Amino acid sequence: MEELHGHHFRVRAAVEGLELDAEGLLCDFHLLERGLDEAIRPFAGRTVNGTPPFDRLMPTAEAMAKHFFDSMAPAVPAGARLVEVAVGEAPGCTAIYRPRHSEPAR
Repeated sequence: MEELHGHHFRVRAAVEGLELDAEGLLCDFHLLERGLDEAIRPFAGRTVNGTPPFDRLMPTAEAMAKHFFDSMAPAVPAGARLVEVAVGEAPGCTAIYRPRHSEPAR
């Protein structure tokens, strides 16, 4: 077993949509930032292994990307869709969770 150690992760989210609004926006990035902030807040300054759901699941970057995706997807406004969430541990070490979607956002 590996000794307890710290990480600093970079989390990136991408959205897509078919049309821009009257202001030329797909969605307000502040809404996405709030959704991401809420998703990562429980982990800030804490041991990932002690924070649900990773107190039961292996906290791989892949599993964390899926967890953040699932957590922040409801924050994406109508007309846009969360496409992927990437979690980077170090340069060149990034896991991307991108679920299959049957059709584009409407």
